[in-house]
Amino acid sequence: MKFEKVLEGRRSIRKYKETPVDHEVLKRLIKAASYAPSWKNSQCPRWYVVTQDHILAELKQNALPPVNQAKVEKAPCLIVAAFEEKLSGIGTEPGVYANEVGEGWSYFDLGLAVENLCLEAYRQNLGTLIIGIRNEEVIRSILKVPASQQIVAVIAVGVPDIEPKMPARHKIKETTVFVE
Repeated sequence: MKFEKVLEGRRSIRKYKETPVDHEVLKRLIKAASYAPSWKNSQCPRWYVVTQDHILAELKQNALPPVNQAKVEKAPCLIVAAFEEKLSGIGTEPGVYANEVGEGWSYFDLGLAVENLCLEAYRQNLGTLIIGIRNEEVIRSILKVPASQQIVAVIAVGVPDIEPKMPARHKIKETTVFVE
C-alpha cells in the first residue's frame, strides 16, 4: 500500500468485529512503533499488549468510561501506551533536561511511536482508536505497570466494522507560516 494512501486512509475506529488479531501482526505493529525517532535514541515507549479475554474484559469494564467501553466492546486487543520516565529530553548532564520542554519530550516520542503503530495497523487492514480518557490506577494495577512508567493512552486494535469518512482538514494556509 502506498504511503500516501496509508496517511489518507487511517481513521479512528469506534466499532470492531470480534475477529481476533494474529499475534505476529501485533508484533509488526510494535516493530513499526519501535522505528519511530526519539530524543537521543532514548526509546522511552513501553507497550502492554492485551489479548487475553478476561484481562480485556476487566480493562474495558474498569479502566474505561462507559462511552469508550461501547466503542471498543468487540475490539480483540487493547494496547496500553506508556513511557519510561527521565529518558527523553535529557541534556549532556545526567538527569538535567536540555530545554524547557523537559519530560514533555517523552510524550512527544511516545506520540511518534503511536502514530507509527496506527499507520502500520491500517496497512495491515486493522483499525485503531487512541483513548486518552482512562483510569490510570486501574490499568497500573491490572497490568503491573511500574511506577517509573507514565501511562498515556489505551489503543484499541481490531478489524473495523465501520468505514468512517475523513473529517474536514484545515487548509495549509490556516495552520502554517512559511518564512521565506
